[in-house]
Amino acid sequence: MTDMDDFTLRLTNELRVSPLYNELKSKAKELVCRTSGDVSQLKMNIHEGLAKSGWKRSLQNEVYGRLLQRVDAASQNGVHIKEPLAYIRRAQASWEKRILKSLNSMCTEMSVPLARKRPIPEQKEIRSNWNELGVDEPDLSSFRPVYGPKDFLDMLTLLKNPNLASEQLCNFWGLLQLPFPVKSLQQLRQEFCEMTPRWSQVGVDGGSHTDIFDAERVGLGQKVMAADNIALCQQYSRRGIPPSLRMQLWLQNVGLRITDSDRLRYEQLKMHVSKHDLLVDKLTYKDVKLTATNDDQYFVFEDFIHQVLLLFSRDTEVLRHFARSSATPPKSYIRGMLGASDYAVVYPPNGIIPFHGFSMYVAPLCFVFEDPVTLYYFFREIYTRHFFRLHTISSHSQGIVSLSVLFESLLQACQPQLFYHLRQMGAQPLRIAFKWLMRAFSGYLASDQLLLLWDRVLAYNSLEPLAVLAVAIFAFRRVNLLETSSYAAVEAVMADITTIRVIPLLQAILLTEH
Repeated sequence: MTDMDDFTLRLTNELRVSPLYNELKSKAKELVCRTSGDVSQLKMNIHEGLAKSGWKRSLQNEVYGRLLQRVDAASQNGVHIKEPLAYIRRAQASWEKRILKSLNSMCTEMSVPLARKRPIPEQKEIRSNWNELGVDEPDLSSFRPVYGPKDFLDMLTLLKNPNLASEQLCNFWGLLQLPFPVKSLQQLRQEFCEMTPRWSQVGVDGGSHTDIFDAERVGLGQKVMAADNIALCQQYSRRGIPPSLRMQLWLQNVGLRITDSDRLRYEQLKMHVSKHDLLVDKLTYKDVKLTATNDDQYFVFEDFIHQVLLLFSRDTEVLRHFARSSATPPKSYIRGMLGASDYAVVYPPNGIIPFHGFSMYVAPLCFVFEDPVTLYYFFREIYTRHFFRLHTISSHSQGIVSLSVLFESLLQACQPQLFYHLRQMGAQPLRIAFKWLMRAFSGYLASDQLLLLWDRVLAYNSLEPLAVLAVAIFAFRRVNLLETSSYAAVEAVMADITTIRVIPLLQAILLTEH
């Protein structure tokens, strides 16, 4: 059996247990009851009926979406489907132990349980104040983030390929001494060719033709929405999405349809939040206060962000993404049953321990989605498709390690003098850019520019634009950076990038040389 045959079989089995399969089956039964005449034409009549009612398109979108999520690294026996490199698997396992140890130490030091059932009055208070969660300000001064971007980067710098001799690393100027295969500048120019200046872009072009172009993009976008085709939607999005159409096209891009069962599940998650208090709730609350609440762009969405993250921590559907992740969900034991495997439970229920800045994955989405239910499910979708890769150690081409290597490789290729200058003074560029990459630039760019960047992430189904933009920012600040003589000075030059215009900088890097 070939890899494609195996994938087709797995895809078919997954579709058989999906909600879409039941909906298609129900519609097919309905068509059978309506059909009269020649039984031999029954199959064809059902196919035509499903196509006319839009179900054929729904099935095509579902298959296409799953194809995009196809696992890249798989072995014949399936053992290493999550991560093919043994030393990367060991590093991720070691990192997970470190995170869990930090969480358990916090519990012990502060005598706080990992989870507790709320008293009835407290449950009622949570439900009644659901839309004002940011008003209550418990004392969280003794709580600290489990880890942040700096801690994670320090861990990544320890990664070494045991099969690579030290003398083979002499040409590696970067902070990460890893020979990961990453795309060259020429390959990126070919992949992101629609972003070059030869194509007009939403939110960029000025002059007398801007209004005409914007009107044309809106009209074309409405046709794309009517077609309900994910591939067409992604192609359209590569040149940016008009703000008025962003919500509908982002939902179409990921194939997300909010059903009644989704809304029921949302209410069930709210009930779980009101019934049980988790230690990670306090970490989440403090993170929101330290990041989104202190940001002039996002502080008004504090309550929404709280809601989304509290629900997210209880959502066991998130665990499905671990089949494609190098990570393993952390486990704890029921009190009094330490070490007994039968009493081990995933903690938190979604398997994600939040880091400092995690809430910033949610904050920008509040500009796009007004409905809290849609906001929640879209965040869950974009996290399990893309953002989980930004805080796990893996060799995946879209993972944070590969993005970091790509950033260093591109910067050396585009700005060798600048890279060498920064390296010589001990100011490795990755130490500045890593926090941008890990948070997908959320909290660092102006919100409208960030959404234009995320348009491209969704359109290309790739996180590589993040690394390209990081390189472009260094190139843009090149003159000032070459005048610096200390790491502190470099930090000062790169401290504020809120005035950056994303697409022109990406175009400057991706512009094909003639």
